[in-house]
Amino acid sequence: MHKRSLLKALALTSLAVAAGQALAQDGTFKIGVLAPMTGPFASTGKQMEAGIKLYLAQNGNSFGGKKVEVILRDDTGTPDVAKRLAQELVINDKVNVLAGFGLTPLAFASAPIATQSKTPLVVMAAATSSITEASPYIVRTSFTVPQVVTALADWASKNGIKSVVSLVTDYAPGVDSEKYFKDRFVLNGGTVIETLRVPLRNPDFAPFLQKVRDAKPDALFTFVPSGAGSVLMKQFAERGLDKAGIRMIAEGSVTDDDILNGMGDVSLGVVTAHHYSAAHDSALNKKFVEAFGKANNGMRPNFMGVGAYDGMRVITEALKVTKGAGGGDALLAAMKGQIFESPRGPIFIDAQTRDVVHNIYIRKVERRNGQLVNTEFQTIPDVKDPGKAK
Repeated sequence: MHKRSLLKALALTSLAVAAGQALAQDGTFKIGVLAPMTGPFASTGKQMEAGIKLYLAQNGNSFGGKKVEVILRDDTGTPDVAKRLAQELVINDKVNVLAGFGLTPLAFASAPIATQSKTPLVVMAAATSSITEASPYIVRTSFTVPQVVTALADWASKNGIKSVVSLVTDYAPGVDSEKYFKDRFVLNGGTVIETLRVPLRNPDFAPFLQKVRDAKPDALFTFVPSGAGSVLMKQFAERGLDKAGIRMIAEGSVTDDDILNGMGDVSLGVVTAHHYSAAHDSALNKKFVEAFGKANNGMRPNFMGVGAYDGMRVITEALKVTKGAGGGDALLAAMKGQIFESPRGPIFIDAQTRDVVHNIYIRKVERRNGQLVNTEFQTIPDVKDPGKAK
């Protein structure tokens, strides 16, 4: 026990020393990015990397008199790997900021490293409400699931949907989706007939969708992580739920812009709520989508790409303010309260919660110019995370 305590103390000391050494370096500001570049969530890492690179391509790599260096590591979507890499980035690479985090478990695993070393950690993708509570050094530029699903529940209640079956992926954002949608939908007078949870790894939706069909709800409410929507949509059609008159309403990850074109006609008319669509009608977003596509062989940005793009803006604007002085606490302070226009629309980093405040949009899948797109038809402005709204 004494040996274990000593090793833990030495690790904490190493983290603190590494943080100090990082700040002592002249001229270079290092951002350590953790993203799943291989494995089942590789599309998430690809989008985040593209968003980061595009921001630097458009804005240069020098801010506040410091040259920005991005060090990208593949966390493979595995929490233990993410934690080990976060520690290596802080101790060995002496990064000033940790960023990325495509999945909630990866952010939770790395949070203690941020706290111990006083290193700001910018979550660019993960969406569980409680992430920012895992460390006082976490700032989020992605979104929170409760922001999205409560807006969807309100829309469903006002548009003839009286009963649903809930089908979510069984990990923290899915549990958040299930809880916050159900609570709001029931509060509005709706009925949740059944709640179903599907494994995160290697999901087979077919038996769960058969249960949905047998239950005969007005609609299926669903959440799956980015990238899994294609399989869900295919099996939704194969089980004939659309022909049985069961509508699909979903958290926006299901109709992810990156994969939407491959889903086919079964996705037409699916209503979702989210904070970003590549079809968002603003001049800034049109320029963003065009530049993103040119830089990435025509790839369409999704919410992961825009979360990373905006995350780089938050980090570099903070660096401009601090000019690299004052350590992690000064950087964190400069990140809080930032207000700016994003490709998604107006965005604000709440100084109290360190979480993102932005518009939520109700969207419908339509075909435009031969492309499937998430067309926004309703805007709920300046939505705070209901998980933290007191």
